[in-house]
Amino acid sequence: MLRWLRNRLLKTTEPESSQTLQREPVEKGERWSRLEGLLGFQIEDFTLYRRALRHRSIIDEDLYEKHETYERLEFLGDAVLDLVITEILFEAFPTQDEGFMTKLRAKLVKGETLAELARTLALNELLEVGKRAEGQGIELSRSVLADVFESLIAAIYLSEGYHKAYQFVAGVVDKHLDLEKISGKMDNFKSALLELTQAHKLGLPNYRVVQESGPGHDKTFDVVVSVDDRDYGSGSGKNKKEAEQIAARQAFATLQQNLQNMEDDTSG
Repeated sequence: MLRWLRNRLLKTTEPESSQTLQREPVEKGERWSRLEGLLGFQIEDFTLYRRALRHRSIIDEDLYEKHETYERLEFLGDAVLDLVITEILFEAFPTQDEGFMTKLRAKLVKGETLAELARTLALNELLEVGKRAEGQGIELSRSVLADVFESLIAAIYLSEGYHKAYQFVAGVVDKHLDLEKISGKMDNFKSALLELTQAHKLGLPNYRVVQESGPGHDKTFDVVVSVDDRDYGSGSGKNKKEAEQIAARQAFATLQQNLQNMEDDTSG
């Protein structure tokens, strides 16, 4: 399914900058040369990229409209980034379940991570802000940096297609993020499950030991976790904490899938 979607995007996504936007004249200087070096390809039309790197503070100077800043592109870039990261994780972790990949994706696309990547790529030095906002540190704002990273992805997607957007994101992830290290820190599935139930106004997860086996010095605990009196996951471990985390991981994936199915049924 994922490969079908990717192939579909590769076939249908065409450069759109010159078709849907009025080209903005630009003199190619150091700023744009640095951007091309960062992206790894030559830019024929800088219109989308100028918008992707233009902060809304410039509106105060009455030079541009709100839609000519990065905000609309950030909206699209968020969706494209989600798909790209999903594909990267799907290929990188062929034996992991949905719950694992969902939680890891959330860590990779959260604002803090994106802002750090943008800072590493020095996107703050390419950002265009209004003169009144200069010197206020807007270009160092975590939320601004995260938004600019996503808007840049949208610009690549619209002007060059999904394949180039994928290449850019995959290259950044490969060079600047350690997926194995990040995934190794994802051990608190109990917190993730609690957040999921609270977000959907469900009952709190209830953990119960259903069986203890083995000698006193080498016991194994079997735990089941339920939400609103329905069992969603089970796990076994050498202590209750380990067993609960395993059960919570399974429950997180199961409950999330059930919630998604309910949303699909409702929208259908």
